[in-house]
Amino acid sequence: MIVTSAELDSPGLRFTSAKGRWVLFATILGSGIAFLDGSVVNVALPSIGRDFHVGLADLQWTVTAYTLTLSAFLLLGGSLGDRYGRRRIFVFGLVWFTVASMVCGAAPNALVLVLARAVQGVGSALLTPASLAIIEATFRRQDRSPAIGAWAGFGGLFGAIGPLVGGVLVGAFTWRLVFFINLPLAALAVWVALRHIPETSHTGVRGKLDVVGPALAALGLGGVTFGLIEGSAAGWVSPGIVVSLAAGVVLLVLFFVYEQRYPNPMLPLGFFRSRQFSGANGATFVIYAALGAVTFLLVIYLQQVLHYSPLGAGASLLPLTVLLLTLSSTTGRLASRIGPRLPMTLGPLMAAVGMAMFIRVTPGSSYVAAVLPAAIVFGLGLVLTVPALTSTALGAVSSNSAGIASAINNDVARVGALVAIALIPVLAGINTGGNAVDVAALSSGFRNGMLICAGLCALGGLVSFLTISNHWTPPTVQPAPLPTVLSRAPLPVPEGDGS
Repeated sequence: MIVTSAELDSPGLRFTSAKGRWVLFATILGSGIAFLDGSVVNVALPSIGRDFHVGLADLQWTVTAYTLTLSAFLLLGGSLGDRYGRRRIFVFGLVWFTVASMVCGAAPNALVLVLARAVQGVGSALLTPASLAIIEATFRRQDRSPAIGAWAGFGGLFGAIGPLVGGVLVGAFTWRLVFFINLPLAALAVWVALRHIPETSHTGVRGKLDVVGPALAALGLGGVTFGLIEGSAAGWVSPGIVVSLAAGVVLLVLFFVYEQRYPNPMLPLGFFRSRQFSGANGATFVIYAALGAVTFLLVIYLQQVLHYSPLGAGASLLPLTVLLLTLSSTTGRLASRIGPRLPMTLGPLMAAVGMAMFIRVTPGSSYVAAVLPAAIVFGLGLVLTVPALTSTALGAVSSNSAGIASAINNDVARVGALVAIALIPVLAGINTGGNAVDVAALSSGFRNGMLICAGLCALGGLVSFLTISNHWTPPTVQPAPLPTVLSRAPLPVPEGDGS
């Protein structure tokens, strides 16, 4: 039986009820698998490179293929859940994600792994917004905030333990278990979802589903990403690279033109007429670009150049995640009292200092003397930045549009990481071609990469200072129609792929 959101809105489920806890358990576990996968893979990259005899470019694709499809189809996934049933899309996304995980774990070569990761990203784009929409639709209004808070908190925990889990699996067994671990977790989530989650769907007038927009976004991002990753090996003026970059840019321009003219767009561009919203998302793009590139390069550098074990590399940024999990609520309350402008200005500057401090991590340096201080300063900067940044992006629109604002902000973060992981190694002078990671080039280019990331993060502070206001009243009428409401809370901080 289909129960509409309107019918559930008044009675709903209680946060403390047995039924409510089962629903929350299924949604947390299902989306947690995606968050875990996003952070666990980075630790496995050096082992994947050695097994398949591939260079940095293929390792970049292992991360960016997933982020690319997730970014392109995240908003579409939310719309599909609203139209065809949130539980149905959640379960379908879980099954899709799990099958792709099996192919990843059994991949015979790097090409199959990259393609399977792209398919996996589509599954994540289906299940993640559906899990949040289920909470929105099934819990009582007064119980939604604690339910979403629990979802976000445990999602952050899944992301935080990912590097440790990856380090244990890769170090003690094989990198393939990084993907196979999803199977039993997903099976449990599907079983609980089918037994305990009621089906819900959106009622009322709905426009035609926007499928052209996601296709243009995926092809455009794919073209640009391919050109950036493969350009250094193939030659920047080679016909294939020039065509790929040009086609990617043209398709992205067409995407924005199409979204502007489509009556029910996946991406309501009218939101960006708000200086506050545009500023928050501009800062998000450069800050999360820096974050994505730092986590990608650092874990590989520690293993390939400093010869850390997979577990040691995975645990290297543990202080950062601990700081985020323990202090984010405190800094969020601080930003609420004093306004977001100061935390969003000082936080990225402090995080940039931490990123720059990673240049002290050289062969022979100890973890306590080099890695730990940088991780702590980096983490403190993010603790100041992330809560204020997220709340500002959501608060720049009216409350009934916070879900789509959150989804847009998360997509901006993931696209920032996608572009940075493709581009920054090239700018840093790290050779991405060949059949193995060029350790000498990685060693010499790591310093440049960290300084570029620090500059990007500092730019995020400057953008915030110039655009963010402490005294902002969101408009009561939105300038563009909303295709779907995905959530009222941000996704956890992405580890390595953005998220």
